[in-house]
Amino acid sequence: MFEATKAFAEKLDQQDPLKKFKQEFYINEEQIYLDGNSLGLMSKRAEKTLHQVTDAWRTLGIDGWTGGEHPWFYMAENLGARVAGLVGGKKEEVVVTGSTTTNLHQLVSTFYKPSGTRTKILADELNFPSDIYALQSQLKLHGYDPEEHLVQVKSRDGRTISEDDLIAAMTDEIALIVLPTVLYRSGQLLDVEKLTTAAHERGILIGFDGCHSVGAIPHEFHEHGVDFAYWCHYKYVNSGPGGVAGLFVHEKHFERTPGLTGWFGSDKQKQFDMEHTFTPAEDAGAFQIGTPHVLSVAPLIGSMDLFEEAGIDQIREKSLQATAFLMFLVKEKLEDYGFEIGNPLDDERRGGHVCLEHPDAARICKSLKAHQIIPDFRAPNVIRLAPVAFYVTYTDVFHTVEVMEKIMKEELYKNYKNERGVIA
Repeated sequence: MFEATKAFAEKLDQQDPLKKFKQEFYINEEQIYLDGNSLGLMSKRAEKTLHQVTDAWRTLGIDGWTGGEHPWFYMAENLGARVAGLVGGKKEEVVVTGSTTTNLHQLVSTFYKPSGTRTKILADELNFPSDIYALQSQLKLHGYDPEEHLVQVKSRDGRTISEDDLIAAMTDEIALIVLPTVLYRSGQLLDVEKLTTAAHERGILIGFDGCHSVGAIPHEFHEHGVDFAYWCHYKYVNSGPGGVAGLFVHEKHFERTPGLTGWFGSDKQKQFDMEHTFTPAEDAGAFQIGTPHVLSVAPLIGSMDLFEEAGIDQIREKSLQATAFLMFLVKEKLEDYGFEIGNPLDDERRGGHVCLEHPDAARICKSLKAHQIIPDFRAPNVIRLAPVAFYVTYTDVFHTVEVMEKIMKEELYKNYKNERGVIA
């Protein structure tokens, strides 16, 4: 299928239907950026809409809430309707609000209702730490000891989580399940539909953290009956550092009062009545808490233009081919240097990045950066490489592996300490 040559990589680039989008991004031409699964690059469209919103503040003042090209008062709901296409939700089920962890607190406070023997929350041992901190916090707020009431399913191999093991842990003691769509280290894509069906068969509500999949992988949260989900936009969706996050609540739960209420969750027609009785919006907008962070939302408007033009299915197709090409080259050129591929090999089980494991991962990452290739390190031994469909070419992938081969052959990585920096 693949050939380990630059000519073959260039051929793939010529055939790439998304190749025109690279010019939409600000790219250091001396670099290859493979860290878009941690922070996506700025697009010219995102910059444009950020300037439009700041210009509205400058020229309209308070009238920017209801006037201008992107009225701030409706921004979260209007963008939610657009982001819904990335997650397979109805437009009423998605809102752009908060941060990932704030949204998780909101959703758990809404859906975690311990009763009788059902007092525990089910998660996994490989989840991102912030999710676990939030779940521990919520349990403590209910008077439960996380050591006993947070059930974290063990990994069989330290890389992946078995769906069968997760389902086996769905006992009559579980009140709520919170899982990632994609494991942040290994890039394993969990079977959302299978897990949701199993949870509901056992009378358990289930939600998903989509931080490492939204913008790279199509989802069908509504069709699959997912109760809730939450995610960031600053990775694959390229909304910028600190970009406002998103959440999904299935329409079957719209009658629930949010666990954390605030004035921006109000019915829009009632919000400025200033009553001390909360009248929630009749859709996912009810799960907002405070005033939108307008300037941090603005870049997402332009970013969504690109997704609507490219299509998430086409983005996924290129992502799968690029990660497959990367894995092929690793096996062809790096097999003798102690690298192991830690992510699932099958397309249906793989997210948007490749996970390489190596005992000297930290120093290899430092050497790559010195060669103008930007990877991502995760302690203790993981190199994450994300060939983001919008702006990473197949030639970039080929050159990256060539440089890695040079680093290993000439032992250039030994010039660095095998420890992470302050930010990995």
